Amino acid sequence: MLTIRAATVADALLIRILISELADYENEPNQVRTTAADIAHDGFGANPQFRALIAEWNKKPAGFAVFFSYYSTWRGAGLYLEDLFVRPDFRGRGIGKALVVGVARAAKQEKRGFVRWAVLNWNEPAIEMYKALGADFLDGWRSVLLAGDSLQKLAERDS
Repeated sequence: MLTIRAATVADALLIRILISELADYENEPNQVRTTAADIAHDGFGANPQFRALIAEWNKKPAGFAVFFSYYSTWRGAGLYLEDLFVRPDFRGRGIGKALVVGVARAAKQEKRGFVRWAVLNWNEPAIEMYKALGADFLDGWRSVLLAGDSLQKLAERDS
């Protein structure tokens, strides 16, 4: 039986483990920098930076979704779905769809006009699920990331 629930600070280590499993799935196991302590502070501290849903199948952790507030100058307030992951042993049971539904419900309850996210171009199972849910793909846009040394150098620049 599937249960979707809001994560609590007690889930910080579980979220960190699931993030590591997602990174392995995406062939980027060495890219995760966050710790369980970061997650506890950043998601459940005085100024939460994200929210998370935990999917449980028969009371066993099966997956998660991490999302946060997002603002578009064209569309207004929305949510950004940062991560969605279902453990391999639990796939094919509608858990990913249920997590997206949970994020969509949060958007509706908060009167937000959209949910936005990115998907790796090789992740066909996820792409097919998102299409089936009615999501639009913004193929003309490319994701951009400025981090590490490049971020530091740019921040220190005079303009």
